[in-house]
Amino acid sequence: MASSQISLSSSFLLHKLPSPSLHRHRHRYGQAIACTATPSITSQPPLPTTNFSAKYVPFTSISTPTTESYSLNDVVYRSRDGGLLDVQHDMSALKQFDGHYWRTLFDSRVGTTKWPYGSGVWSKKEWVLPQIHDDDIVSAFEGNSNLFWAERFGKKFVKMNDLWVKHCGISHTGSFKDLGMTVLVSQVNKLRKRTTIPIIGVGCASTGDTSAALSAYCAAANIPSIVFLPANKISMAQLVQPIANNAFVLSIDTDFDGCMKLIRQVTTELPIYLANSLNSLRIEGQKTAAIEILQQFDWEVPDWVIVPGGNLGNIYAFYKGFKMCHELGLVDRIPRLVCAQARNANPLFQYYSSGWKEFEPVKAKTTFASAIQIGDPVSIDRAVCALKESNGIVEEASEEELMDAMAMADSTGMFVCPHTGVALSALIKLRGKGVIGATERAVVVSTAHGLKFSQAKIDYHSMGIEGMECSYGNSPVTVKDDFGAVMDELQKFLS
Repeated sequence: MASSQISLSSSFLLHKLPSPSLHRHRHRYGQAIACTATPSITSQPPLPTTNFSAKYVPFTSISTPTTESYSLNDVVYRSRDGGLLDVQHDMSALKQFDGHYWRTLFDSRVGTTKWPYGSGVWSKKEWVLPQIHDDDIVSAFEGNSNLFWAERFGKKFVKMNDLWVKHCGISHTGSFKDLGMTVLVSQVNKLRKRTTIPIIGVGCASTGDTSAALSAYCAAANIPSIVFLPANKISMAQLVQPIANNAFVLSIDTDFDGCMKLIRQVTTELPIYLANSLNSLRIEGQKTAAIEILQQFDWEVPDWVIVPGGNLGNIYAFYKGFKMCHELGLVDRIPRLVCAQARNANPLFQYYSSGWKEFEPVKAKTTFASAIQIGDPVSIDRAVCALKESNGIVEEASEEELMDAMAMADSTGMFVCPHTGVALSALIKLRGKGVIGATERAVVVSTAHGLKFSQAKIDYHSMGIEGMECSYGNSPVTVKDDFGAVMDELQKFLS
């Protein structure tokens, strides 16, 4: 049988191992997937001598040209009119090298131990933060996460043979947030070391995963981290991470949106650098997951990519990664994007369902997908742009649907978070409607490790969630210490 997963070579190796590139032949109509190994690229092409650059520009400059711009060394989060910013790369300089050059360069860095290119983010340094010195980079060799062929889930639950799960949660702190945080903390490290800008620490509001990533990378760079968390709204596994990494943690009696309001006020009064996705630097790291997916498919473009959405920076990050690959000639199209939201926190879904008439924030209700329990997302404009430009879709999942989908995935060998359950539930619905075809290639983005949400899984499998059938629950069977009693239960199971 063919390998059930395609993974970029481990970045945690202490010595260079051969890293064959896996060629997966595109299949249709249910025939078996075949993977064959070909020799890896043993040397990278000459590094470009061109001076690449990037700057902040108003996000609206995508559609409305402007002369307003800022250096990445400026501490600025909003444009003059209060809008979002975006990191704009010098595309004319990047276009001096064709798509074949960039594909070859990026592929040559897979599995290397050469600093910092063994990181899945910094292997694309020229497209991420081109003007930073290697010595200023703070990295745990994040990225290079497994692209898992979800063969059994696909065939059993959605009648698909070409379904993949991008396990971004298999990372340094257990979520995709590492991809963006390595970029942001590296830039802060540079500013503290090489400029006179007074930055006493880095702060964020968080539903869990952002604070874990921020505190870990700041600890590695010896930079103080400050975290605002909504009290009693995140898992203990998420809470312990910033505490263990010596962050200053404030547990505040409000929701994420309240924490976000407070941290924005604080960062205007104190020289604390804001690390939330309002800061567009993080998107530069997160977009590399999209590039990585293309690499893992030997630069073939999937038909669909489904991303859970809360504060909505990630759906734009995936769009931006795919768009850069298309614009620079690495691929000939971009996939259609789906943003999946929990019904209890679904402002984007409501906006989409209204035909994009008028956006209205909502008061987010409690959801097992706690990291996307956000009613007033900062990156709403970014998400709308990504979806419109990719002919995208927004779907939602109820609490029962997302928990059932999580359990279904786990029953086929995965161990996913509730947010991945939201995305899988969206896939199930879109397959049921015939929007996603049986022979199309779809990638579901798994944003965090299931171990962060073990209590939710315990509650589900113990049938302990009020008002939920827990249809795929699997409770242990209690049996007395007796051979006959054990055999009776085994006979029931085996029959």
